[in-house]
Amino acid sequence: MTQPGVDQKLLDQNIRELQEWLRNAWQQLADPSLTAFSRRELRNQMKQCNADLRMQLQAASKQMLSQPAASGKIFAKPELRILA
Repeated sequence: MTQPGVDQKLLDQNIRELQEWLRNAWQQLADPSLTAFSRRELRNQMKQCNADLRMQLQAASKQMLSQPAASGKIFAKPELRILA
């Protein structure tokens, strides 16, 4: 069985890589020396990357919702005594 922390780290890494790729693609798209065909291909790749990023974000969101809070604090009703 895989550890939840490992899966979360992998998802976070994938999300960061996809975001960085999209950031670079936008900069590349601004290059005036690109041909119309190159621009179209880059936009198609960006759409696919965007879809992949959304899937990764949804998976990360589901994983975070399914895991209990890992803070280690358990809130319980305190025992109260009345001191006179």
